[in-house]
Amino acid sequence: MNPGFRFCPQCAGELAPIEQQEDGGPKTRLRCGACDFTHWNNPTPVLAAVVECVDREGRVLLARNAVWTHRMFALITGFMEAGESPQDGMRREVTEETGLEVEALSLIGVYDFQRMNQVIIAYHVAARGQIRLSAELAEYKLLAPADLRCWPAGTGQALADWLRSRGHEPQFMDPAPRA
Repeated sequence: MNPGFRFCPQCAGELAPIEQQEDGGPKTRLRCGACDFTHWNNPTPVLAAVVECVDREGRVLLARNAVWTHRMFALITGFMEAGESPQDGMRREVTEETGLEVEALSLIGVYDFQRMNQVIIAYHVAARGQIRLSAELAEYKLLAPADLRCWPAGTGQALADWLRSRGHEPQFMDPAPRA
């Protein structure tokens, strides 16, 4: 249940976990007892790009988000805009966040990321040009495919699948120790 969604957008009544019969059987969802509104809490589609810089010996661009306090570098990601296809959204995100010109893109796969209630649509993006990071990104690295290390969840699985498609056995980072 999404604890941040507490009130009904139709009548302002308080939402509560209520079980109801649905097509697949009984399901508990946040519902309004006053007007029968249901908060479906469907996953959000997120776009992710393995950006291969074709004018930099095929090196892959990884970037660090400006709000991240740790030194994690990851794929270029973003949300689709209303009325935009995933492909158009991916082109826009790569250009907005990196300044690179997208030459081609191809679907790597679609990945479940339940921790963030997202579905990741991942693309391989061939791009070129001068890298100019948006304010969303703090810094970047360019790595040869053989030097990439995948992370165990979310976009890390897309990177691993892309590496396999290029004949590289993915290497995974050691999980960070938990305090």
